[in-house]
Amino acid sequence: MKPAAACSVVGRPREFCVDEALASALKVFWRKGYEGASLSDLTEAMGVTRPSLYCAFGNKEELFKKALDLYEREKLAFIDQALAKPTAYEAVEFLLMKGADAHADPETPGCMGVNSVLTCGGIASESVRQELVARRFGLETKLRDRFDKAKADGDIRKDVDTQALTSYVMALAQGMALQASSGMSLADMRGVVKMALQAWPCGSLEAKVA
Repeated sequence: MKPAAACSVVGRPREFCVDEALASALKVFWRKGYEGASLSDLTEAMGVTRPSLYCAFGNKEELFKKALDLYEREKLAFIDQALAKPTAYEAVEFLLMKGADAHADPETPGCMGVNSVLTCGGIASESVRQELVARRFGLETKLRDRFDKAKADGDIRKDVDTQALTSYVMALAQGMALQASSGMSLADMRGVVKMALQAWPCGSLEAKVA
């Protein structure tokens, strides 16, 4: 990607690589959350001045949303891969195990979304909180649709409440992300996934596969 030139009235505009700067901002937001990441933290990590940041990305909120888009493209690509698995069991196993791998990164532990939503308590960050809630709802909808299909196919039991199952899986994923932020190991997270899947509501299709 071409370098971005900072807005400047006097002197030559400072140029920098937008992609590299955004990747650096992503790491700051991931570690500190939205409110915890100060503009000084961001400009130092990105290697830019505040005017450069504003010119290239708008304000802090817009920078965060762009970083969140990058996070979803690069770090959460496994979600769509999970939803494409042949059975709902395989989908959830893949989703949670890959999530555990991502949460356990020592440089950026936990989940960027979870880390950020927990710190969005002020009025100024309400729109960011709403953005995070909307994105989480989008994932929940995809997951519930996958479970509805599994139920129709006989992949999970007919008596299963797919909304409750969706909430259960989301709670597991977000709970592990929160625990990872405070030091939970990858081995322990994988153990949680294996334990949780022991109660999976197998249907006739999955029973045949097993």
